[in-house]
Amino acid sequence: MDTEIVLSADQIVTRYGSVQALHGVSLSVKRGQVVALLGANGAGKSTTLRTLSGLVPAASGTVRFLGEDITRIAAHRLPHKGLVHVPEGRRIFGEMTIRENLDLGSFTLRDDTERRRRMEHVFEIFPILARRQHGDARNLSGGEQQMLAIGRALMAGPKVLLLDEPSMGLAPQMIREVMNIVQRLNREGVTILLVEQNSKVALKFADYGYVLEAGRIVLEGPGSKLANDEAVISAYLGNVAA
Repeated sequence: MDTEIVLSADQIVTRYGSVQALHGVSLSVKRGQVVALLGANGAGKSTTLRTLSGLVPAASGTVRFLGEDITRIAAHRLPHKGLVHVPEGRRIFGEMTIRENLDLGSFTLRDDTERRRRMEHVFEIFPILARRQHGDARNLSGGEQQMLAIGRALMAGPKVLLLDEPSMGLAPQMIREVMNIVQRLNREGVTILLVEQNSKVALKFADYGYVLEAGRIVLEGPGSKLANDEAVISAYLGNVAA
């Protein structure tokens, strides 16, 4: 495992108006890792990802990506650098075709040959999207929409992928399929920061984990250690079945 830290947050404070959502969050992600960010609803997981990707400005603290301070860089510029965010709830464009949704993911790319290569790679990973590429995205199931959201992110050529609740609302079989894809992307060289309420699913393959509670990191450690600590699961994560 490469020990280089590719993404880090140092004492991040984030506010929504007068409400402080994050209280000095610090974390780091090393190249090649899958890092899980866990916690109950309202703990601040999605806010952390939004702050890292520039969608919500940090009131204070520092975000670094590949050694560069990106705390004040506009969100739309970060995919150019290789930091790509798949938000909670898929956020696909239902009235557009699957292929058009994927094309939107490559807005940073000017090389048509590379765009075609990435499209072929997405279709190889997600054959259902290839078969239905000319159909409207609104006709996809929830799991297929999640595949499309991940595929669209891959079109940007991410170095680090921020995944927010990819298993939300999916049947158990589809959860396993989506998580298998996450593992495959990691094996192919994509570093992943995964927000996931289903802690047992996430900790099965996470190299490292952070537990958020009320906007603060209350616990961290290797994924295997957190997964096997029943006291941790009971106190912070809930007994969520895989």
